[in-house]
Amino acid sequence: VLRGAQRALRHQPHLGGRRPAGVHDHTGGIDASRPQRVQKALASRILAVQEIGPGEQVGYGGTFVASRPMRIGVVACGYADGYPRHAPSGTPIRVAGVRTATVGRVSMDMLTCDLSGIPEAGVGSEVVLWGDGLPADEVAAAAGTISYELFCALARRVPVVEAGSGA
Repeated sequence: VLRGAQRALRHQPHLGGRRPAGVHDHTGGIDASRPQRVQKALASRILAVQEIGPGEQVGYGGTFVASRPMRIGVVACGYADGYPRHAPSGTPIRVAGVRTATVGRVSMDMLTCDLSGIPEAGVGSEVVLWGDGLPADEVAAAAGTISYELFCALARRVPVVEAGSGA
């Protein structure tokens, strides 16, 4: 049984044997010998910062428990935006250009991250959830999925900015 993209592509002579844009190369297929340009990125900002102590819990169900004093950033992105709800603590992100990780469960409109090693990060700091310096394939692997699912899951409420638009 052919399903999804396979079925759509099976009998389309007008394509001349080519696949329509968006169906191919969704995993990146990166050739390390050629410089690559980010094709898709998801970014947001820090909404709030809180200091927590050892033993304090973060997120729904308190699944993350701090083992040391930490700075926690609240990021304006959650599963309603299309970020994977099942992404575990430790999923990589970048804040203010520095690699760090999520902590706790992803909620509907927010997720939290460790800012302990990024003293320059604060309210308004840019957060790259995948893209510039953080391959979507790596984020997807941490969340137990594939990058194409990340791209397809983005909600309509997430603004799309085309590269070079200056926005």
